[in-house]
Amino acid sequence: MIIDTVCRFCSSCCPIEAFVEDNRLIGARRKSFLDPDRRLTCAKLAAAPEIVYSPERLTVPLIKNVDGSGFREAGWDEALDLVADRFQRHRRESGPQSVAWLRGMAADWGAPWDYPNRLMNAFGSPNTIGNGSICFVARDFAHSYTYGSMAYPEAKNASCIIVWGKNDGDTALGAAEGIQWAKEHGATLIVIDPVGTALARMADIWLQIRPGHDGLLAMAMINEIIEANLYDFEFVDQYTVGFDELKKVASRYPADKVAEDLWLSSGQIRQVARLYATTKPAAIIDGNGLDMHREVFDTTRAVAMLRALTGNLDKPGGDVLPQPIPARNIQLRERLDNAIPPVTRQYPLFNTFSETWGNQTQGCVVDAILQETPYPLKMVVVQSGNPLVTMADSNRTRAAFAKLETLVVIDMFMTETARLADVILPAASCFEKTQLNRASIRNNPIILQNAVIPTVGDSWPDWKIVFELGRRLGFTAEFPWQTAEEAIDYQLEPAGVTVEELRRNGKTGLRIEELRYEKYRDIPFRTPSGKVEFFSKRLAEAGLPGVPFENGWGDDPISFAGQSGEYPVLGISGSRDIRFTNSQFRTIPALLKEGAVCLIDIHPDDAVRLGFAEGELVRIETPKGSVEMTVRFFTMLRTGTVRLAWGWGEHDPRANLNSLTEDDKRSRVTGTSTSRSFMCRLCKITN
Repeated sequence: MIIDTVCRFCSSCCPIEAFVEDNRLIGARRKSFLDPDRRLTCAKLAAAPEIVYSPERLTVPLIKNVDGSGFREAGWDEALDLVADRFQRHRRESGPQSVAWLRGMAADWGAPWDYPNRLMNAFGSPNTIGNGSICFVARDFAHSYTYGSMAYPEAKNASCIIVWGKNDGDTALGAAEGIQWAKEHGATLIVIDPVGTALARMADIWLQIRPGHDGLLAMAMINEIIEANLYDFEFVDQYTVGFDELKKVASRYPADKVAEDLWLSSGQIRQVARLYATTKPAAIIDGNGLDMHREVFDTTRAVAMLRALTGNLDKPGGDVLPQPIPARNIQLRERLDNAIPPVTRQYPLFNTFSETWGNQTQGCVVDAILQETPYPLKMVVVQSGNPLVTMADSNRTRAAFAKLETLVVIDMFMTETARLADVILPAASCFEKTQLNRASIRNNPIILQNAVIPTVGDSWPDWKIVFELGRRLGFTAEFPWQTAEEAIDYQLEPAGVTVEELRRNGKTGLRIEELRYEKYRDIPFRTPSGKVEFFSKRLAEAGLPGVPFENGWGDDPISFAGQSGEYPVLGISGSRDIRFTNSQFRTIPALLKEGAVCLIDIHPDDAVRLGFAEGELVRIETPKGSVEMTVRFFTMLRTGTVRLAWGWGEHDPRANLNSLTEDDKRSRVTGTSTSRSFMCRLCKITN
């Protein structure tokens, strides 16, 4: 049997066909506009049955033994009763705000994000926290403050594509196929990345930028486009505000002045700016390389402004504004006591820019546990995340979670974080649960993630865990749904769509509104002015730069830059592998084949200078800690820089890259710290 569904092994939410026999998953195939023999292959999806039926899966609730020596198996009633009892005890003793819910990416950000928000808001705690300060949401915030919502690139139909801090061949295969298609049909491909990725190697132009300095490049490109009169005069005149302010600020960042800081030539900057401005349509694909730096907000605002300045916003083949699905907001935020601030209180604009994103500065959870400001957190529920490995400054994070009075973890597999838990609740895989993902809420078409097999063992889908816990906490009226389908039907009622209809349209998804471009001609942008805001009055009134970088470039965004004498090598975090997602799936034998190990990429010239051999295990140190990784020679990076594989801390604690990163200096706007680039030193390991 072939069943249409969505894979959620990573954040791409690829529509797929699942092959099922006798209620058992036997395989899966990603859908694509390309012929089957030309499609890119996802190793995770190819290994889907091995992941789903892994002997390492958590399939029964676990409760920590009284003496802390390990875990014992329990039934769901006992486990959920214990969790509910801890919720109520901490509320009695320290107030509802002493309980936090920390979300990772593995359960998606659509309805599975709405459900714990609904529960926690009903409970009275403002502390449902995501990881968006370092992944995607800070960029969404920047887009929204510029033109009202996050635009998405229509790369397949573009004539010029800028890929900026992203490598879709390792992260989003559908997007990678669109880039490849456009390139084969004549599009100019520009890649901005400090490392020679697969996309950089196929690019027409590769800008090997200095890490963390992308905002400086964006401002120099803006200046070049304005000075050369290459901007879209009609669009700027009719649909933007603050052009004069932007022009004035950008003039401080001419290519000649900033090129050396960027490790580029002024000619390269001018060439890329002019190509992007004069080749229509053009799209920009940006990614995590921009997210995980302290200046993410102003950097991605500046990149967003490039789209508008050149008239590539909401155009076919450009960056298109979404047509969101009319969906009921079910989060119950109105139930919160406004007198109780969230632990993310320092970032009010980030907390409130969206009706549903909520709080996303995860480092504040660690602050509230260790420093007890603005009040102490006593209990945390970690859902679909592994903060001991994935959050910056792992040593500090571990100390925080070890201090908690109660830790509950919801996950498919045992993790470093789960090992500290008091209760572990086994979650179902994406093939075992029906849900509405964020990609299907923010834009057409709606594609349902279908449960295609029964849950493995006694695992439960996330929605069921949240609903049952909510009812135990006394919120029967708030969680009346007995199935995912009932909850989804309720949420989609304003759109007039039901799960039954979505299943009937499973092959292509259900489009409830025809795709339209240049919507701004009829509908104002969702900003206070109704226009694209090159200057933001809201930000200025909050004491923040109204134009990106109007107060100057500021401190070096690279961590430990002031200690480069002792730590002379620039480390770049981020070698991703399509076989894994963040810290996940490194227990799966099929994905560990072909010698998959944690690598540090070093230029051969640096290796000779330091006396390292390929395949040798070396130590990498920063002021925060040290890790050990295996040397691989790699020529597609600058001498004096190294690239370190990320996400291996679950597989081997010696390779936990976040033992090197810091969370000390944060963005004033989003609370983002730089965890993507840092100064370090390399040492031989002596026996």
